[in-house]
Amino acid sequence: MKRFEGKVALVTGGASGIGRATAVLMARQGARVIIGDRDLVGAEAVAAGEAGIKAVALDITNDAQFAEVVDDLLVRHGRLDILFNNAGAGGTPLSIAEMDMAAWDGTVALLLRSVALGTRLVVPAMMRGGGGAIVNTASIAALQAGAAPIAYSVAKAGVLQLTRVSAAELARHGIRVNAVCPGLILTGIFTASYRDAAPELASDVARYMERTADQAQPLRRAGRPEDVADVVAFLASDEARFVTGGHVLVEGGMLVGPRHSWDPEQRRPADHPLSRLGA
Repeated sequence: MKRFEGKVALVTGGASGIGRATAVLMARQGARVIIGDRDLVGAEAVAAGEAGIKAVALDITNDAQFAEVVDDLLVRHGRLDILFNNAGAGGTPLSIAEMDMAAWDGTVALLLRSVALGTRLVVPAMMRGGGGAIVNTASIAALQAGAAPIAYSVAKAGVLQLTRVSAAELARHGIRVNAVCPGLILTGIFTASYRDAAPELASDVARYMERTADQAQPLRRAGRPEDVADVVAFLASDEARFVTGGHVLVEGGMLVGPRHSWDPEQRRPADHPLSRLGA
């Protein structure tokens, strides 16, 4: 029996990147997968290439449309077992000193409010079905400063807290809630950010990110969407039946410690003052 045989999953942002990789993986492992994306053409292209996937138009900041997608899914399939709250974008790049509050609100609505909305919409069906699994896409930016602009970072930190609190509230209904925190992953978010900030890099983001990863983390390659999809699939599966309220880093060890802790070329010399203190 396949891992997700008989399961129904909703993946937001499934037209590309992590969402696409996760939808394809779940479908190949037996799930009936609905991918919702503002890019309906891209979503339909994914569905056309994989059995078990259906594409629908979905703007996760549109309450009525999100509710309609969930309602239609339940009419068609009668159940919903998995929600992957994944859709998102980089949001406003402005600093706190420059911040346009409308841009702040838009970023938070896209990255945090939508996760709360998606969770609220699917929970009644999961309760009726005796349980389910929700996985949210957070980020390493939720855990430290400097990894992303401030609005994105704060919103993703909110996703982690939302994950913990909703996991606590929903456990008694058999609903597990977890999050993934990707690092340098080759997705469209990075392509878009380079297009705006460094147009000369936008045509070869993969090469630039490989060079960046070599200097930023112990596992010296950029992550692929499939690296995150494997973790999401685990958290959504019965293999993670005793896991809830947590988050998994998928970042090549980026947060394991400062560079000198993993790069031999950056090690402190023996006569360094901190070396004598054992630091």
